[in-house]
Amino acid sequence: MKDDNPIDGVVGGPIRHVPVMLNEVLACLAPDAEKLIVDGTFGAGGYSSAILETGARVIAIDRDPSAIRGGAQLQDRFKEKLMLVQGEFSQLDKISTDLGFNAVDGVVLDIGVSSMQLDEVARGFSFRNDGPLDMRMAQSGISARDVVNHVDQKDLTRIIGILGDEKKASSISRAIVRERQKNYIDGTGQLASIVASVSPRRFQDKIHPATRTFQALRIFVNQELEQLAQALFAAERALKSGGQLAVVTFHSLEDRLVKLFFKDRVGGQQGSRHLPIVKERQASFELGPKHLIKPRLAETQRNPRSRSAKLRCGQRTGHEPMKSDMSIFGLPNLVSLSAFSSRGE
Repeated sequence: MKDDNPIDGVVGGPIRHVPVMLNEVLACLAPDAEKLIVDGTFGAGGYSSAILETGARVIAIDRDPSAIRGGAQLQDRFKEKLMLVQGEFSQLDKISTDLGFNAVDGVVLDIGVSSMQLDEVARGFSFRNDGPLDMRMAQSGISARDVVNHVDQKDLTRIIGILGDEKKASSISRAIVRERQKNYIDGTGQLASIVASVSPRRFQDKIHPATRTFQALRIFVNQELEQLAQALFAAERALKSGGQLAVVTFHSLEDRLVKLFFKDRVGGQQGSRHLPIVKERQASFELGPKHLIKPRLAETQRNPRSRSAKLRCGQRTGHEPMKSDMSIFGLPNLVSLSAFSSRGE
């Protein structure tokens, strides 16, 4: 998986001080005073604030406790119309139900790293400034420091190669293992230097050689692909008939998951050209003529990092949710984070 538009020292989507394709997201969701919208990735509150301005109620979810604390001012302004919840967006249907809502009118997911996470050196998401090698969005569990110091070399190679689309993954993982045998790898600057030692920056390179390695570790530590896949299923269960799902992605592999989800959910004939049709599946989503939207030129000129963004929208039908089958995504088979955790490392 590659960052389609990375900059040095930063891995993830555009900073969320200014939400990307805000007008397009609002057009998809069509919020008003009668609607309840779930913002599954609250971050700095850009989408939630704009939705609340329309009079709609918002359930805002973020697994980062700092993001929830940062929403206090918005909470004071909109009172009971804003329900802030620390949790994972993969559980958005359960969160909504626990709050007393059996169905919602819209769900928006912005798949990227928030501005607060990037700005805090202690969070370890960026190597522009040296800080602890952390990268945990929820500020708990296995960190990037744990991964680089304890995961087997072959597993490190797969993590960096597959999630970072890094061609020199094998050389980088060998260098990491050599270094950790001598010194504990504890900081972002230390890891960036290790990567640069085996993959020096060339004049024509647009990004620092460590960018893709940092991206891969962040995705692995936070289980971002699995979380996104589960969040799509959760949105399907939570949305009422006619409800809208809007997903903004910044990386090709994340966009692929959303594309595969909608392709599977539009129903049709189940089977293949080599096998007889098993049954006709009833669509749980409908896609309009503009279900894939890219940012306008004016926005990319104003915010160059938005140019890799893609917005996909789908409308929930009245049919029952389909089976939550993770196999439709073809996720890479990497070392299990839970198994790694159980070893006590």
